[in-house]
Amino acid sequence: MEIFSRHNEESAPTLGIYRTALRLAFAGCSLGLLLIAASCSKEIPGKSTDPSAPGKATAVRALPVQLQEIHRTVDSVGSLFAYDEVTVSSEVEGRVDEVLVDVGDHVTKGQPLVKVSPVELQYALEQARAALQQARARLGLPIDGPDLKDVREAAEVKKAAADRDDAEQKYRRASGLKDQGILPQQSFDEVEAKYRSAKAAYDLAIQSVENLRGQVVQYRATVALAQKKLNDAVIRAPFSGRIKERNVTQGQYLRVQTAVMVIVNPDPLRVRLKVPEKMAQWIRVGQEVSLSVEAFPNRIFKGQLSRINPSVDQQTRTFEIEALINNHDETLKPGFFVKATIPSDLVEKALLVPYGSLQYIYGLYKVYLVDGKVAKERDVKIGERSGDQVEIVDGVSSTDRLAVPVKNQALKDGTPIDVVQ
Repeated sequence: MEIFSRHNEESAPTLGIYRTALRLAFAGCSLGLLLIAASCSKEIPGKSTDPSAPGKATAVRALPVQLQEIHRTVDSVGSLFAYDEVTVSSEVEGRVDEVLVDVGDHVTKGQPLVKVSPVELQYALEQARAALQQARARLGLPIDGPDLKDVREAAEVKKAAADRDDAEQKYRRASGLKDQGILPQQSFDEVEAKYRSAKAAYDLAIQSVENLRGQVVQYRATVALAQKKLNDAVIRAPFSGRIKERNVTQGQYLRVQTAVMVIVNPDPLRVRLKVPEKMAQWIRVGQEVSLSVEAFPNRIFKGQLSRINPSVDQQTRTFEIEALINNHDETLKPGFFVKATIPSDLVEKALLVPYGSLQYIYGLYKVYLVDGKVAKERDVKIGERSGDQVEIVDGVSSTDRLAVPVKNQALKDGTPIDVVQ
């Protein structure tokens, strides 16, 4: 205890000094805070802190919400498609001798695209022509002469007819001699057998010539088919357009139905759009269609509605329509994404406001109305846009007035306003 008391007596002056320093430091901090608060609370000369003061009012124009008649339009999106697109395939087998066009080239109807080696096809044609010539020779016909119209004019039939007539005459004479008892029965039987054989030979000649005539027709078709295959060795464009794909190269061996080229016809173009079923009464063939594409944001392309799908997709509750767009300069390309607008004959009354008076905040469209001396915020639902005006479906009435700042200033709910002319 004595030691502890002595220690406290020795440390008391030091503790007193520390306590005095802490009090002075705390007093200094408090004085500094008071000075800062005092300086912050000073008003700027000429400015008022009252938000309702006239000097803080925002100059606005009061615009009426207009009730007007508008023509309803159908807005939709879709894609552009080529008017015609075809995959050109090889109709013959053979090695590719030459590829005459490439991707992007313009081709006309009948223009050669690919040439296939014609050597084997030429041999097949000559073989078919030789078989045809043999059949015509057996009929006694010249190579390039007319066909046989009557089988009785064939040499084989003429010979058989002559043999039959000769045997018939002998048969008649032998029959008379037999009746007179001059010709023995055995000799008569021989004459009769020859006559019957001659008649059968004639009938057989007729049938043989008929078969040859059929073979001539068959060989002629074989020649025509061989000639067609030889012509098909040059693969041609079925219509005018541009090459979309090239699938062959020189030296490649082609099989029948091997795809060689894809051709598209980009003028006109088809645009296919999806329309909600509730707008079916607004759509008819012949209506004008306005299109815009991202590649040319400042241009509007015009077309005409050409087809309407008669059925509705039960999954999406939409039906497809198709319009034709002239594309003489080939500005548009198949596959472009398009936004389309179709004006209808339906006229309805609607509330319209300037599009610039809308504000889009956190997923909601808002307008500010004149409410005495302040701006009143109002959430609205918008409909169709027509030029610089937009339809308001819900949120305002025809008696309301919009508060639109004269300068580019932002309004808030309750902002003091000063309506100017």
